[in-house]
Amino acid sequence: MDVTLPTGFGFALASRVRICDDGAQLVADGRVVRLAPAARRLVEQAPLSIGGDRRAGDLARLLLDRGLADPWWPSPPQRDSEVDDVTVVIPTRDRADAVARLLAELPPHLPVVVVDDGSRDPSWLAQVVTRAGARLVRLPVNLGPAAARNAGLRAATTPYVVFCDSDVLPVTGWLGTLHRHFADPSVAVVAPRVRGQEPTSGDGWLDRYEQARSSLDLGPHPAAVRIHGAVAYLPSAFLVVRRSAFDDPAVGGAFDERMRAGEDVDLVWRVLEANWRVRYEPAAEVRHDHRTRLLPWLARKAFYGTSAAPLAARHPSAVAPVVLTPTTAVLSVALLAQRRWSVPVAAAALAYATAKGTRRLGASDRPVATAGTLALEGAVASCWQSASSLTRHHWPIAAVWALRSPRGRRALLVAAVAEAVADRARVHPDLDPLRYGLAHRLDDLAYGAGVWWGALRQRSPRALLPHLRWRRTPR
Repeated sequence: MDVTLPTGFGFALASRVRICDDGAQLVADGRVVRLAPAARRLVEQAPLSIGGDRRAGDLARLLLDRGLADPWWPSPPQRDSEVDDVTVVIPTRDRADAVARLLAELPPHLPVVVVDDGSRDPSWLAQVVTRAGARLVRLPVNLGPAAARNAGLRAATTPYVVFCDSDVLPVTGWLGTLHRHFADPSVAVVAPRVRGQEPTSGDGWLDRYEQARSSLDLGPHPAAVRIHGAVAYLPSAFLVVRRSAFDDPAVGGAFDERMRAGEDVDLVWRVLEANWRVRYEPAAEVRHDHRTRLLPWLARKAFYGTSAAPLAARHPSAVAPVVLTPTTAVLSVALLAQRRWSVPVAAAALAYATAKGTRRLGASDRPVATAGTLALEGAVASCWQSASSLTRHHWPIAAVWALRSPRGRRALLVAAVAEAVADRARVHPDLDPLRYGLAHRLDDLAYGAGVWWGALRQRSPRALLPHLRWRRTPR
């Protein structure tokens, strides 16, 4: 695979990157990159087009792959009407009205393949597709979204394919914005931000919650998708893919048709494990018709949770609900124990992490301060993981602990309230704290129930086990 960036490519530092030592060091998400003087001068010019400068290209590749930079271009993207090497694949079943709305919103020059995944009344969908001039592929029985997407992929002939669910509507500008990422020859998959419908005065509390906290909405910041990264997966509600990447034997083909849930996460992780790049680009948006009636909403959250077990069978460490280093493991145990020794042990763990980081950062002008900041950030992330574990993946265990122990009740109560408050502050919903907290806890309870149900069906606890990371974060 060619990883050389073209001359028209550029990079900008990611928003979460901190510049330390007067530009000699970049720090983000526990990752530290020490820059040589020449690289430092290039970073000072960012955002920067690499042009024909090989050193700039090598630096851009390094920073992009470490998640410290995002792609940047000096000129705006092509208009949607100017991109002509893409086929849109729409898998659907008994949703003719939704397909008609979607077809009306797509750029009219693009070839479209609609895959009827065993509709009970196929004639209505056939009429919609025929009127729009699209191609219809009919599966005689319902085989699931993975099989439907694969059928559409086989019918496509263009280098790039958009997988678009029938309950989304793309916002103008999406095609050119996503397509230019494929100028990087190592990029296999790109996805936009998936948002809910525009708010209205008649929205209920679940509508407002989903508008801010949908499982499909990965946030406002662009990112390199990495296992256990800030963005760790992409939903298949809307994906743009490079068809040739699926010919790579290391990828192992497109969607796994044995999976009814989580097939999109599995695809992204296989692509990443084969050393292809995957990007999340929120500058492009699509609007999704979220479920906002309580019982269907809870059922959908639980359905998402059932995907954890089959994913854990294929990618054991990637699906772990908690990722710990030895230091954060000690810290988490100390805080959950709530004993007299908890505070000194937690302080000792932070001191050890700081000392270890200081040795790594010996070339820094301020190694102790930088290492201490990284250790504190790791501690905060550990607390967040612990709270999420108690209220989401492991809530049945936490509930038993709370019934049997005052310490368990304190831990669960603090986790449930503090995590909801912190999460609300992060996403800024148009919803009061009480109803947001209630919706968030129901969300986690339903997802966690799905995880446990999937684990029981698979007869495997892998999806519930933490992952202990012994190796240090690459520099």
